[in-house]
Amino acid sequence: MELNASASVMALACRFAVNASRFVGDLFLRGLRFIAVPIVLFSLVAGVAGLGDVRKLGRMGAKTIGLFLSTSVIAATMGLLLGRFVDPGSFISFELREQISSTQGSIVASKVSSAEGVRESLSAWQQVLNAVPTNPFEALAKGEMLQVVVLALLVGIGLTFVPAEKSAPVVRFFDTLGDAMMHIVRLLMHMAPYAVFCLVAPIAASFGLEVFHGLGVYFITVIVGLAVMTYIVYPLIMRGLVGREHGVGVREFFRAIAPAQLLAFSSSSSAATLPVTIECARDRVGVSEDIAGFVCPLGATINMDGTAVFQGVSIMFLAEVYGVPLTLADQIQVIVFATLISVGSPGIPGASIVLMIIVLQTLGIPAEGIALILGVERLLDMCRTVVNVTGDSMVAAVVGASEGKLVRPAPGSPE
Repeated sequence: MELNASASVMALACRFAVNASRFVGDLFLRGLRFIAVPIVLFSLVAGVAGLGDVRKLGRMGAKTIGLFLSTSVIAATMGLLLGRFVDPGSFISFELREQISSTQGSIVASKVSSAEGVRESLSAWQQVLNAVPTNPFEALAKGEMLQVVVLALLVGIGLTFVPAEKSAPVVRFFDTLGDAMMHIVRLLMHMAPYAVFCLVAPIAASFGLEVFHGLGVYFITVIVGLAVMTYIVYPLIMRGLVGREHGVGVREFFRAIAPAQLLAFSSSSSAATLPVTIECARDRVGVSEDIAGFVCPLGATINMDGTAVFQGVSIMFLAEVYGVPLTLADQIQVIVFATLISVGSPGIPGASIVLMIIVLQTLGIPAEGIALILGVERLLDMCRTVVNVTGDSMVAAVVGASEGKLVRPAPGSPE
């Protein structure tokens, strides 16, 4: 009886600890999501209106989108090449494939159903239409980040055409609110170390070594691709396009964005990490407020380099498992699809799995193959979100340097 009572007490204590950790983590994420839309709206309107020149905005936008698309192509190509070179699918036996597929059947069915619902939204025409809100207040209420960015850009552009004596009070209003939001972010960051622990602990407790049985090579291949993108490709771009003359070297850059990377890993969400990404880019890297407020929200919406690496490796992995040969044309198609999906993938956990099903079906690879990667997908999602956030910050630094608006933070800036 005493043993049973002790076991019950231990079970209750463990359940309480898990629930308390989830509560603190979820509360922190809610605070960040609460602040994300206002900070994008206020900062972007003030930043665009402050430029005073629509041509300058167009130049900055072209640089930003060009860099994001270029890194996405690099990421997708690297994922494809790694998948072909390592060939992780050859390490999966038929018995293991059947075992995993049978236990994940219901989850796969729901993902396939979701994929059918979003297939039409992947066309270029539809993506452009989806970026323009039919009801701006609905976009703000639902947190549709790309639509909020478009709304803020249009309002900011409109203010540049209004006489200064009329527009100045409005610009100051948005600028002041943007500063207020950043102060709230800094308050939330004091809670970050505890919140990150609470976010990671339940996830770490749910992983067992069995998920890596037979999937270890695939898992390591994806991780290697993500690491190469983060610690080789991005630093090379930084060295080539930023340079030491701006006072922001590669080591300083990674030290400055560490809080955003840590939060990205724990939350698996570029959108939830966005306020911290802007804060790190502006106050720690030294990117000007208008550029950080423009590039980072756009990156959280269209820059998913980690997803592109993941897509490339995963498609090659599943093609090998099911014996589906991919021609050179198919592989080029994979790069194009992975790039487009990395752009269209929402900045929320697990969204890329749904979109990848569409690619698998297009190439003739059985969609139920995603069951094989679901066991490790959550952990990979955490890792690739770090890549996405790092890419956002890198592009902000490059665009800031090219516009002459990247300076080393003054002494006493947040560290």
